[in-house]
Amino acid sequence: MVVLDERQRAEIRHILQRQLVRPVRLHMFTQTLECMYCQPTEELVRTLAELDDRIQTTIYNFQLDRDVVQTYNIDKVPAILILDDQGHDPGIRFFGIPSGFEFESLLHAISLVSRGQSRLPAHVQAQVRSIDTPLHIQVFVTPTCPYCPAMVQLAHELACIHPQIRGDMVEAIEFPHLAQRYMVRGVPKTVVNDVWEIEGMVPEEVFVAQLIQWYRQQTVSSETVR
Repeated sequence: MVVLDERQRAEIRHILQRQLVRPVRLHMFTQTLECMYCQPTEELVRTLAELDDRIQTTIYNFQLDRDVVQTYNIDKVPAILILDDQGHDPGIRFFGIPSGFEFESLLHAISLVSRGQSRLPAHVQAQVRSIDTPLHIQVFVTPTCPYCPAMVQLAHELACIHPQIRGDMVEAIEFPHLAQRYMVRGVPKTVVNDVWEIEGMVPEEVFVAQLIQWYRQQTVSSETVR
């Protein structure tokens, strides 16, 4: 269970007051059975809404609210997605409880969607916008990993820049079948479109450059096949 004392609540309230520009909507997906971290994740989301009235929270049942689940392509719980005040979905996802170091990533994502613009350099954003095919970026993390938030936040920044990019935080301990499938031996591990992967914390511009290189190779290969 995630318990925030009064000092932590005051610090988080101050961060939200300082960083939020426009309201955001947190959609959290949960279920009652066979989900150890659903309840504490829901408590965490509700606490954030209590700390700043610009955060609006809606809780959905993964089993019962199938139309919403399908709309946002939610395939596991607990899950959190963040929409802007107009209901636009920038493709930012948290699968598993964003606790430990990943709580910083949750605050970053809320601030990012509230601002509506990425902090990445203009030339990096231009590179990202050159992509014309969907990319699904999964970043596998654990709560005790101090290097993981950098990659999660980068994935979310890229999703904010490009409408065809989706950035997921995936808590490896909570989803061992995925950790096994993607052979996660250490974190952070970033997987793109189930094909390209990179381990460890990588500088933003290096990651984007390697991602663009891989993307272009894929594009050339596809054109050659045609």
